[in-house]
Amino acid sequence: MQWSSSAFVLAVVFCSTHAFADPVQKSEDIVKFFAGAADLGKSRGICVGSEEECKSKSKAGDAPGEKTGLDMMINFGLDSAELNPTARAELDEFAKALKDNRLSKFNFVVEGYTDATGTVQYNEGLSQRRAQSVAAFLTANGIETARLNAIGMGEKNPRSPNPYDPVNRRVEMRIKTQ
Repeated sequence: MQWSSSAFVLAVVFCSTHAFADPVQKSEDIVKFFAGAADLGKSRGICVGSEEECKSKSKAGDAPGEKTGLDMMINFGLDSAELNPTARAELDEFAKALKDNRLSKFNFVVEGYTDATGTVQYNEGLSQRRAQSVAAFLTANGIETARLNAIGMGEKNPRSPNPYDPVNRRVEMRIKTQ
């Protein structure tokens, strides 16, 4: 599977606190974020962190303080793939967005990740369960199973250089390209 340079990423972060997360994203904001995928040349991603951190990570060429992505934080308990009420609220809005006609042609890859706590084999299984948990929630909320491909990535591609950082426990959803 290859990703185009204009792949869109939605990172759903599993960590122990929701204190720095934006309020629940509205489905219209999510639709607007993904709807222009075919027309944009540069890749877009989700910034993981507080609004201040996201502003400071803007890409070269962006206006100062301009957000380049869409922030969503979803909490799981440590060593868990269960969605808590905040996670469900965030994913409910994402499901609403995926039902919008502007996004109906897109399929998504749901990639689960872990930090380095645990064995490689265990983390691969946990990351798969996290991805499946998100995909199952979206399916239960009316998204066709065929539009979602849940895969576990284990400890690969950490967001933080510290392999044990909770920010590495996440699920990323990408538009699936041909």
